[in-house]
Amino acid sequence: MRARPGKTAVFEQFAADGITYMFGNPGTVEQGFLDEVRRSGVSYLLGLHEGVAVGMADGYARAAQRPALVQLHSGVGLGNGIGMLYQAKRGGSPLVVLVGEAGVRYDAMDGQMAADLVSMAKPVTKYATRVLDPASTLRVLRRAVKIAMTPPRGPVVVVLPADVLDQITTEPAVPTPLLDTSAAPAPATVSRAADILLGARRPLVLMGDGVAVSGAQEELTRVAERLGAPVWGVNSSETNFDTTHALYGGQLGHMFGADSARVVRDADGVLIVGTYVFPEVFPSLQSPFRDDARIVHIDLDAYEIAKNFPVELGVVADPRAALGALAGELERRGPLTPRAPAAARPPVPAATDGESLMERFVRELSAQAPADLAVFDEALTASGPIAAHLPARRPGDFFQTRGGSLGVGIPGALGVKLARPELPVVGFTGDGGSMYTIQALWTAARYGIDAKLVICNNRRYRLLDLNIEQYWRELGIPPHAGPDAFDLSDPELRFSTLAESMGVPAQRVERPDQVEQAVRTMLAHQGPYLIDLATD
Repeated sequence: MRARPGKTAVFEQFAADGITYMFGNPGTVEQGFLDEVRRSGVSYLLGLHEGVAVGMADGYARAAQRPALVQLHSGVGLGNGIGMLYQAKRGGSPLVVLVGEAGVRYDAMDGQMAADLVSMAKPVTKYATRVLDPASTLRVLRRAVKIAMTPPRGPVVVVLPADVLDQITTEPAVPTPLLDTSAAPAPATVSRAADILLGARRPLVLMGDGVAVSGAQEELTRVAERLGAPVWGVNSSETNFDTTHALYGGQLGHMFGADSARVVRDADGVLIVGTYVFPEVFPSLQSPFRDDARIVHIDLDAYEIAKNFPVELGVVADPRAALGALAGELERRGPLTPRAPAAARPPVPAATDGESLMERFVRELSAQAPADLAVFDEALTASGPIAAHLPARRPGDFFQTRGGSLGVGIPGALGVKLARPELPVVGFTGDGGSMYTIQALWTAARYGIDAKLVICNNRRYRLLDLNIEQYWRELGIPPHAGPDAFDLSDPELRFSTLAESMGVPAQRVERPDQVEQAVRTMLAHQGPYLIDLATD
């Protein structure tokens, strides 16, 4: 067994696990560790804020379906990254986050930047730990990769004290064994699920990102078509089901439980797969389902099954294996009792003279873009036109913000492009959200990341306008001007100028007659390019 410092051995472990990127922001306590980067096979991607580093890693992990490595600096760096770590935890992104620390020997000193880093990280991670013994450094890193990648996936934090990394270790670097979680339910369980769902007159499917993680899109489609059941997205931020399919119903709301209740209240048989219910900010405290609704919930995350509302049958199994078995059982049972045909998806509206600039832009982008375009959508209030003209159809072609943290749009798109360099990638974000991580433009320029970026600039936190209007309606408060804190117009943010100052060519689009040329220029440009799109 070869003796070498822990700071060298960790890069051998990354190589054994095929990890080639590290997203980070450096600090003094990581200087010895980062000094090893140039002698390794790892490419370090510098973000000028920790939110950029975590956001890029989040997009990379989602698109690559692999662990993404993040480096953060002590308590201050971890603190800056916590908002994005929360999003990664809620969305199940497999991140391995290394947080530097001055050293174990300084524990009693309460020095500058000293903090209980494990306790800081626990609320926003799947697992957090601190390495204390140099002989276990690689063992802990392998454990972190395994935990991050085991469903339910999520971010893991490993605190690495500098004095531990400076010590000698003889641990071998070997690939992390990832667990095979493709467990299928027993035949009797599949038969019972089929009985429940076939007995429904008004079946419904609620699906989430566990479908995409499992690669179960085809199996879900077979089940939905066999049942004639509309499919609605709950915690659904990737392509879990073709959104142009006649059975696709749409997305449930993320804000108010009443929105979800309106969709599910008439269903007497419900299949929930790959998601938790319900992920609203203000969820219903009473069950939104009919009292006689029979519910089947399939997921690899046992915690989420029947967490909030009872189900008749909970199945801890891989969605792909379970749905494949269920589809086969439904097909073996022969012809179904005729059901009312699913309504056809409405066609995309034709262009009109009064269409918004946002609608005009995405319509033109749809017309000019290659068929394999991948979209990262953090536009929030502009997501409707994006969904209409750039619908999620193929696995791996669509990613949406999740978890409620703002700022993932630009770095997330950059991470997707790094993970899938063969795909053209366009990321949409809002003016408010973009300012959380606008520094990501500098990173895009530094490394020549060929993602196209669109900031939907309405000069407000528009989502807050919509939410407070609903709040007024529910409380019977007469409409009036929203809080001044929602306004971003004074002084005006000039994103094209900001982008160019960080090395990214950009163009401001304010009129319909500018759109066609702007889209053409953006798509033809080699390297990052930004459109500052004035929206209403």
